[in-house]
Amino acid sequence: MKKLFSILICSLFISCMAQQQFAARETSENSSSDQAEVKEAVISQETGEPQKTKFTEKGMASFTADEQHGQLTASGERYNMRELVAAHPLLPFGTIVKVTNLENGKSVQVRINDRGPFVKSRIIDLSFAAAKQLGFVEKGTVQVQIEVVDFPK
Repeated sequence: MKKLFSILICSLFISCMAQQQFAARETSENSSSDQAEVKEAVISQETGEPQKTKFTEKGMASFTADEQHGQLTASGERYNMRELVAAHPLLPFGTIVKVTNLENGKSVQVRINDRGPFVKSRIIDLSFAAAKQLGFVEKGTVQVQIEVVDFPK
């Protein structure tokens, strides 16, 4: 009887445990944001390192101004809104990226030194200096294309 009671109690606890549920993420084939592609990857036989890699991504950019100025970034350096720097969720720190404003054609090169943006619809968060050069300070956000110019050594 004790054995049956123990099994019943264990079954009750197991059935009450939270279960993780996963939903399929819906993606749109024609969506212009969050599009990334890797082209022309050539891997060295000797070192296994990429010799030539081109990464491009299109989507919405925003900028961070004075509210974060002087704060530590994820890379450990202090954010300076007057420098040409940016936050990207995946690219390695030190990566140089060319950012092109798709509305006016202006472009600027920035160095990745932080993680972000943390708004799902955005692909990069630029410094105030970069946003000013791209011409979207008044607007706040803009459609951009980013291209890796140089990966860190």
